[in-house]
Amino acid sequence: MINMDFWRKIKKSPIFYSILLLGRILPDKLIADKLFLKLLFKNRLKKNLNLEEPTTYNEKLQWLKLYDHNPEYITMVDKYEVKQYVQDTIGKQYIIPTIGIWEKFEDIDFDQLPNQFVIKCTHDSGGVVICKDKRKLDKKKARKKINKSLRRNYYLNTREWPYKHVKPRIIIEKYMENPLDEDLKDYKFFIFNGTFKAMFIATDRNSQNETNFDFYDSNFNHLPFKNGHPNSDKPIRKPENFEKMFKLAEKLAEGLPHVRVDFYEIDNEIYFGEMTFYHWSGLKPFEPEEWDYRFGSWLKLPKNNLYS
Repeated sequence: MINMDFWRKIKKSPIFYSILLLGRILPDKLIADKLFLKLLFKNRLKKNLNLEEPTTYNEKLQWLKLYDHNPEYITMVDKYEVKQYVQDTIGKQYIIPTIGIWEKFEDIDFDQLPNQFVIKCTHDSGGVVICKDKRKLDKKKARKKINKSLRRNYYLNTREWPYKHVKPRIIIEKYMENPLDEDLKDYKFFIFNGTFKAMFIATDRNSQNETNFDFYDSNFNHLPFKNGHPNSDKPIRKPENFEKMFKLAEKLAEGLPHVRVDFYEIDNEIYFGEMTFYHWSGLKPFEPEEWDYRFGSWLKLPKNNLYS
C-alpha cells in the first residue's frame, strides 16, 4: 500500500497528473494498469485503493477490472454483439431494432434511413446522435461527433478491460420514445452474483436541468444516498414492469459476479439498453459513504477460475 507521505509529496508535483494523462494516451504496457488505477482512484476519490483486501464497491470494481477477464464480457459490452446474447437468453422481443452497422460514417446512405433514428458507436459511451427529423440533421456535426468516438480508445480512460477488445463500429438503431412521458427513463438494475439488490432511475437526461439519479431497493423503496448525480425533486412512478425487468436482468446476469443491466419501458413493453460491468467505472463517491461499503458487501469477488 502506498503511504500517505508519498501521496502528499506526489500530489504537489506535475508528475502525478502527467502519469494520469499519459495513461490515457500510451499503451497499457507502458503505464501498468495497477499503478494507473491506484493513481486514478486517489485522484478521483481522495483515498488509497486497497486491492489486497477490497471492501468498498468502488474498490471491488477496480479489482474486477484487473483480475476478472472473462472473454464473454467483450460480447456483452459491444452494443451490437450483445443483442444476440440478449435474444438467445431472454428473447428477441426485448431488443431495440438495428437499422444497420458500418465501419465508417462516410459509408452510411442517409437516403435509405427512416426519418428518425439513433447513431452511436459499439465500443464507446456518450458518443450518441439522436435524430428526430432527418431533414434537420446536421450531418457535419454528427460526423465530427461519431468520428471522434470511433477514434477513442475507451479502455485507456479507466482500464475497463472488455473495451480493449471491442471493434469500433457505428450502429444505427430505431428511435424509441415513450408517448406517455417526454423523458425516456433508464431503469438500471444492479445484479450481484445473480441476485437483484438495487436499481436507479435516470431522469431529466434530455432537459436543460441536471440529470437525476434515484436509487431503489427490490421493493421500490427509495434509498437515501446520492451517487454521481442529485436525487430528483419530483415524484417518480414505479415502472409497470418493475418485477419483470429485474427478473430478466437476473437471467442476463446469471453466472456473473456483478453487472448492471439497463432497460427501457415504452408503451408497457420492455426494451434492453446495455450491460455495464463498472458503474461509473468505480470512481464516483457515494454520499453518505456507508453505501459504498453496503454495495461492496453485496459483491462477492470470485476466487477461482479467473480468466486474467
